[in-house]
Amino acid sequence: MDLRDFYLLTALIACLRLDSAVAQELIYTIREELPENVPIGNIPKDLNISHINAATGTSASLVYRLVSKAGDAPLVKVSSTTGEIFTTSNRIDREKLCAGASYAEENECFFELEVVILPNDFFRLIKIKIIVKDTNDNAPMFPSPVINISIPENTLINSRFPIPSATDPDTGFNGVQHYELLNGQSVFGLDIVETPEGEKWPQLIVQQNLDREQKDTYVMKIKVEDGGTPQKSSTAILQVTVSDVNDNRPVFKESQVEVHIPENAPVGTSVIQLHATDADIGSNAEIRYIFGAQVAPATKRFFALNNTTGLITVQRSLDREETAIHKVTVLASDGSSTPARATVTINVTDVNDNPPNIDLRYIISPINGTVYLSEKDPVNTKIALITVSDKDTDVNGKVICFIEREVPFHLKAVYDNQYLLETSSLLDYEGTKEFSFKIVASDSGKPSLNQTALVRVKLEDENDNPPIFSQPVIELSVSENNHRGLYLTTISATDEDSGKNADIVYQLGPNASFFDLDRKTGVLTASRVFDREEQERFIFTVTARDNGTPPLQSQAAVIVTVLDENDNSPKFTHNHFQFFVSENLPKYSTVGVITVTDADAGENKAVTLSILNDNENFVLDPFSGVIKSNVSFDREQQSSYTFDVKAVDGGQPPRSSTAKVTINVMDVNDNSPVVIYPPSNTSFKLVPLSAIPGSVVAEVFAVDIDTGMNAELKYTIVSGNNKGLFRIDPVTGNITLEEKPTPSDVGLHRLVVNISDLGYPKSLHTLVLVFLYVNDTAGNASYIYDLIRRTMETPLDRNIGDSSQPYQNEDYLTIMIAIVAGAMVVIVVIFVTVLVRCRHASRFKAAQRSKQGAEWMSPNQENKQNKKKKRKKRKSPKSSLLNFVTIEESKPDDAVHEPINGTISLPAELEEQSIGRFDWGTAPPTTFKPNSPDLAKHYKSASPQSAFHLKPDTPVSVKKHHVIQELPLDNTFVGGCDTLSKRSSTSSDHFSASECSSQGGFKTKGPLHTRQELQWKVTEIPCDNVVH
Repeated sequence: MDLRDFYLLTALIACLRLDSAVAQELIYTIREELPENVPIGNIPKDLNISHINAATGTSASLVYRLVSKAGDAPLVKVSSTTGEIFTTSNRIDREKLCAGASYAEENECFFELEVVILPNDFFRLIKIKIIVKDTNDNAPMFPSPVINISIPENTLINSRFPIPSATDPDTGFNGVQHYELLNGQSVFGLDIVETPEGEKWPQLIVQQNLDREQKDTYVMKIKVEDGGTPQKSSTAILQVTVSDVNDNRPVFKESQVEVHIPENAPVGTSVIQLHATDADIGSNAEIRYIFGAQVAPATKRFFALNNTTGLITVQRSLDREETAIHKVTVLASDGSSTPARATVTINVTDVNDNPPNIDLRYIISPINGTVYLSEKDPVNTKIALITVSDKDTDVNGKVICFIEREVPFHLKAVYDNQYLLETSSLLDYEGTKEFSFKIVASDSGKPSLNQTALVRVKLEDENDNPPIFSQPVIELSVSENNHRGLYLTTISATDEDSGKNADIVYQLGPNASFFDLDRKTGVLTASRVFDREEQERFIFTVTARDNGTPPLQSQAAVIVTVLDENDNSPKFTHNHFQFFVSENLPKYSTVGVITVTDADAGENKAVTLSILNDNENFVLDPFSGVIKSNVSFDREQQSSYTFDVKAVDGGQPPRSSTAKVTINVMDVNDNSPVVIYPPSNTSFKLVPLSAIPGSVVAEVFAVDIDTGMNAELKYTIVSGNNKGLFRIDPVTGNITLEEKPTPSDVGLHRLVVNISDLGYPKSLHTLVLVFLYVNDTAGNASYIYDLIRRTMETPLDRNIGDSSQPYQNEDYLTIMIAIVAGAMVVIVVIFVTVLVRCRHASRFKAAQRSKQGAEWMSPNQENKQNKKKKRKKRKSPKSSLLNFVTIEESKPDDAVHEPINGTISLPAELEEQSIGRFDWGTAPPTTFKPNSPDLAKHYKSASPQSAFHLKPDTPVSVKKHHVIQELPLDNTFVGGCDTLSKRSSTSSDHFSASECSSQGGFKTKGPLHTRQELQWKVTEIPCDNVVH
C-alpha cells in the first residue's frame, strides 16, 4: 500500500466515524436577565468528546466555532479552545425574545444556535437549544388607571359585574395571582373567576341594595398582585355609577363564536355578523355593540365593529405570521349597566404568502465569495451549513431543499430544516474546473414559492485521469459455425492526460477464453468456433491501463451475441405421447397437449404441428399443440386411438420430426346394474316352514357393462325385512334365512333389494322386488299372484303387512249387507257353493303344479283360461310393473335401515335421488321386459317420505277402486278371502281398499272393521289349503 492509498483509507475511516455522530443536540436551561460571562455549559464534557485521534492515538487540538450570521448580536459565546458556553453583554430578555407567546400558561421560550467542531477529521455539528426561564421583572397592570362600572339601582344582592382583568408579561406564578378590593364600604365585594385557560377574571359583587337617589357614585380601589419574588403589584381606581332601571339586558344568540378568515382577506371583508336581542322596547331596546375593555389595542387596529349592526370587518391587512389568533370580546348594551358579552375567536388561516428563507453559513471559508477545493478531496467533504425556514404553516410551510442542477455535490439532512452541503463524488479538474450552482428552497403551497442561494466552487488540478472507453458497453454479433481468427472489432480508449500517462495497453478480463485481444491495437478476434445452442451470449470485460504512476485503469463490458443458423431439428419431449380421457367427454373437448422444442432461435424454432394418419377423429392446433376431440368417446365401443404427429420448423431449409400419440379412453360409471335374475318383479319363490337357517331361499343376480370398480356390485335389502328373517349376501346376491320361519311368518314377503355399483364419483343403483311366500305349499298360485298384484299399490318404503285395513273387511261388509237383507239362508247357500268350487279348483291346480319344473313361479295363462270357463271373467292388469328402477346417485356401503314409526327409513343415498331409465335397446336378452310392473307407481301412492323419486317406464292399468293394501308381515295368507280377518292391522292408509274375487266367493266393499266384529261371521274356506 503506497502513501496515497493510506491517505484515502484514513480519510474514509474518519468520514465513517463522522457520519455516526455528524449531528448532535444539547439542551440547556437558564434564567433571563443573567449578567455577562455566566457559564451555561461545556460542550466536550456534556457530549463526552475525546481529543484523542482514534486512528493515530495522538492528542488533537479541537476548535469550537459558533455558526452565526454576520451582524447578529450573539446572546451567548463559545470558547474556541475549551468549548465552554457563556452569556454575553447582550442581556437575555424573555419577554422580548418570545414576544408573541401567550401568557395564559407557562410556555417554553427558547432560542437555538449551532456549533461546529473542527478540523474536518473531527468535524461535528452541535445543535444547542437554550431554554429561557421567566423571572418576575414585570408588575401586573390594569388596562386603565380608572375603571368605570355602571350598575342599575335595582340590581339584586349577590349580582356580579365583570371588572377588566389586569395583564402581566411574566408567566406562570410570576403572572397575575390575586385581586383585592380596597374601601369597598361594605356595599361591594370582590370574587375571582378562573377560566379554563387559566385566566383570572375579577368580578364585583353587590352586597347591599342600591338606591341611586341616595347615592349614585361609589369610588374604590382595586389592587392586583403577582406571585413572584419579590412580589409586584399595582392599583386602579374603581368608580361605580348607579344607573336608572332598565331590567332587560341584551342577549347574544351565541356567546362563544369561532370563525376562520384567510390572512389575505382584503380590507372591508366581513368577518362575522353578531346579533343580540333585547326584550325591552323603545330606547331600552336600542342595542349598541362595542369592543370589551380586554380587547388588545392591536386587535382593534385589525378589526372594526359596527356599533349599530354588530358586523365585524377587516380594517387592516392581516398577517398570520404576526398574529394567528385574535380573541375579541364584544359587548351588546342597551344602555343598561349589564351588557351582554360574546367572545369571538378569529383564526387567521394561512396563505402561502411567504417564500422560504435560506441561511447559508460556510464551514470552509470562501475567498471573495468562492470556495476552493482540491480535486483529491474525499467524498462528503463539508462545505457549508444551510438552514431553511418558512413563516407559513402546514403545507405552505413545508420546505424542501435541493440543488438546482446535476453537480457533484449534494445536500445531507441533519435536522428537519438543516442540511450540510457536501461533495457527492470525487471531483475532476479535467472535466470541470469551476462549479456555479443554485440551492433552491421550495415550499409545498399552491402556487409554490421558492428562494435560491448561489454557490461558487473552484477546483485545484491533480493528475488523476484514467483511460476512458468511447463505449462503456460494446455489443457485437457473430454467426455460429464461424472460422477461427475471425475479426470482430477494434476496442479503443482515450486518456485526457498526456505523455506516458496517456499510453494505453488493453487486457481481456475473465470469461473471455473464446477471444484474442491485441494489447497495443485493441483488435478483438475469435479464437474458437461458436455454437449458439451451447452458449448464445458472451459477456466479459476489457481493461485499458495507462503507464502513469500509479497507473490508472478503466474497464468496458463486451457483449458478443451468437446468431442462430438452422442446424437443429424439432424435438418432441416424448417419442410416444399417451393421454387418458374419460368416456362421454363432449365433442371438441381438449384431450392433451403435444410439447415440442427446437434448440434454434427465431424463425428457425417456430414449429408447426400436424396429424399424419388420423381419420379426422382429432383436431390438432398447429401452434399450441392442443389436441381436441372431433368425436364423442365411448369406451364400450373403442378404448384407444393411435396416430402420428409431425413437427416442422420455419428454417430454410426446414427440418422436421415425428412422434406417436395414443389416446386411452377411461371408463366412466355411466351404466346402471342390469338385473338378470329374478326374471320378473312379479315372480315369487316358496319358502317352506321346514327351511333351516342359512339355506339359500332365493338369489338376485345383476351385471354392469362398465369396468373396474364401476362394475363391482353390492346387494342390499332396503325394505321388507323388518323382522330380520332374511339376509342377502352383498357380493353374491344370495338371499338366505337368518332364522327358522315360524307360523307367524307365514304369508307373502316383499323384499326391496337395492343393487348398487362401486363407481366413483357417482354410484348408480337399481331396485328389484323379490317376493317370498312362506308356507309349506303354494298350491293356489293365482291367489299368490293376486296378492302380489295387490302389493303393487303399497309404497316401496313400507312393508306389505303394515296396513290397518285387512282384506277381511270386505267380507265383513258383505256379511253386513247379508244381515241387513235378513237372508241368513242365502249366506248358507253361498258358503256351500264356494266350498264346492274351491275343492274343484284345488284338484285342477294340483295337476298344473306337477307340470311346473322351475322353482320360480309365474302366472299360468292356460290356468286362467280354464277359470274363465268355470266362473265369471275377471280382468287382470294388462301390464305389470317395471322390473326395476335405477337410482342415479348413492353410496354403496350404507346398511339397511330399520323401520321407524311404522315406515321404512331408507338409506340416505336413496333419498332425494332421481331414478334413471334402462335402455331396453341395449339390454341383454335375459333382462326384464318393458311390460313388467311399474315399481314407481306404488311408491308414489301413499309414501310418507320422499325417499325415492322413481321414473315409471310403463304405467299400470288398474281397475277402479283397485289399490295395493299394505299387509302386516305376520299375515299368513293361507285362508280364503275372508280368512284374512284372522289377523288385524293397525295401518290407517286411506288409499287402501280391498277387492276379493275368489272361486265362488263373494265380493265385499265398504268401511273396514276390526277383527273381533268378524269372528262370528261366516268364514270362507281357502281354495287350496283348509285351515281349521
